[in-house]
Amino acid sequence: MSFRLSILSILLLANLHLVAQQTPPNIVLILADDLGYGDLSCYGATNIQTPRLDLLAGEGVRLTAFYANGPECTPTRTALLTGRYQQRVGGMECAIGLGNIGRYDEAKKLSDNGRLGLPVEFSVLPGVLKDHGYRTALIGKWHLGEGKRYRPAAHGFDYSIGPLGGAVDYFHHTEPIGEFLGTYMHGDPDFYRNDEPHRRDGYYMTRLLTDEAVEWIHNQEKDQPFFLYLPYTTPHQPLQPPDGYRENPITMEDWRKGDHIDYKKMVEGMDHDIGRIIDKLEEQGLDQNTIVVFFSDNGPTKIGSTGPFSGNKGHVFEGGIRVPCIIRWPGQLRPGTTSSQPFISMDITASVAALLQTTPEKGLDGIDLIDHLVSGKENFPRDLFWRKKRGQQVRSAVRSGSLKYIRAANGAEVQEYLFDLASDPGENINLIDNRPKDRLRLQKLMTNWEKEVQPER
Repeated sequence: MSFRLSILSILLLANLHLVAQQTPPNIVLILADDLGYGDLSCYGATNIQTPRLDLLAGEGVRLTAFYANGPECTPTRTALLTGRYQQRVGGMECAIGLGNIGRYDEAKKLSDNGRLGLPVEFSVLPGVLKDHGYRTALIGKWHLGEGKRYRPAAHGFDYSIGPLGGAVDYFHHTEPIGEFLGTYMHGDPDFYRNDEPHRRDGYYMTRLLTDEAVEWIHNQEKDQPFFLYLPYTTPHQPLQPPDGYRENPITMEDWRKGDHIDYKKMVEGMDHDIGRIIDKLEEQGLDQNTIVVFFSDNGPTKIGSTGPFSGNKGHVFEGGIRVPCIIRWPGQLRPGTTSSQPFISMDITASVAALLQTTPEKGLDGIDLIDHLVSGKENFPRDLFWRKKRGQQVRSAVRSGSLKYIRAANGAEVQEYLFDLASDPGENINLIDNRPKDRLRLQKLMTNWEKEVQPER
């Protein structure tokens, strides 16, 4: 009996040792650019086929009430890296314009003074991961400021490659040629490697970023965890599919040209390339200890699909902010499941912080979505907020439980909406005049939130 107990004790100690030595999970965070809720076949698309993302959803969890923090690029990316509402930073609640131009008064003042960008002191990812021994890489679009002090290396990325601005020619990696917001653009190159100019002319952007990611994963050691942030430029304009090479860089005149066939090719090409990333993880024996997250930074332009929702990019109707999101973590998340719990992109940062058992100094506004999914907790109501400024436009929204209030102001002109998403997810029936108590309650929530997230710089 004592001999058997000794054997059991040895086995127990050995197992405890293995648990103690297990490498923390790797994290691969893949971001699409302007992809709509209805643009993946696993989210109902019938004219676009995305077999690799469908398979990822089948091996993980598909979120059906996941929101981007903003209806445009920069705001969502700011909230993702800070884990907080982007309004707290100042100047980052509208997409930074080509040439690093601010597009509303506060942002214009910052850009005029060379201060438009995400300051390092607000950033949580990837610094907190580096502090916990992770190797970090940004392979893709930055769009959080082009000045030296705002670039990826300052934020703690060990390796970075991609455009700093919002959009470039997919083949020549240049900004467009022509007038933009009163400024003449000269088609300047916008592609950097470790914050220094880098040229890869003729190399299709989606494929280039994927090749870089595959190589970077290949070079990682199994005993050191890594964080790969892979924000594709796909399918953001210009609509240039993989077979759409042209000898000359794109002009502003052609920037918005293209059709749904081009869009389809771009999304399907990205899906194929994401499959290559997944395959590489498996080839390296890393897939079982890697959390893979995929989502879109905002809704699509009118050429994409918002599925059952109304509105599109730039709007705070559901189509502009509700986006596809898939999370796979083998052995932790039950495969082939869905969740209708409302989540928002800054929750990903809160989840990483919880995984590392750390709390950033400035605090976080998100919640641990991974714990919620792993534990199988019941859904619960949340209050979520959005505000986007551009020029004289201010578009705001609050979701409280199933109710959603929207205030769209353009100068002195104001429109208000109240929807019950439980019975009207397409936001077709405006209840603003029929439910005055709910209108007042949500207006008050929004007012209090705006006071609480005043810019800190």
